Amino acid sequence: MIVPGPATRIFLAPGPTDLRRSFDGLHGLVRAQLQEDPRSGHLFLFCNRLRTRLKVLCFDGSGLWVCAKRLERGRFTWPGAAAGTKVRLCAEELALLLGGLELTRVRRQDWWRSE
Repeated sequence: MIVPGPATRIFLAPGPTDLRRSFDGLHGLVRAQLQEDPRSGHLFLFCNRLRTRLKVLCFDGSGLWVCAKRLERGRFTWPGAAAGTKVRLCAEELALLLGGLELTRVRRQDWWRSE
């Protein structure tokens, strides 16, 4: 399980991605499509057309990591390309996505704090 730190941002590339790409190909997609720096230490998620596989690209300070997950049954809930150039997730939403829950049916609770 991927556990990002509090300063780590998580970006999801909407729409399908050709997952035959590896380090250099995904690095180029982060720059061109997501318009982010791949060496920032943030997580970048990509999914295939069938939504049965995903890859995560991350830079740890000394090199790039590419992590992959393949579902044996079912599909990931993934936004279409019309959702924009990138979608930002929080750590909880990443855990829900990787755990197989539909993010469109989950509602974030508004918490109010008194000062």
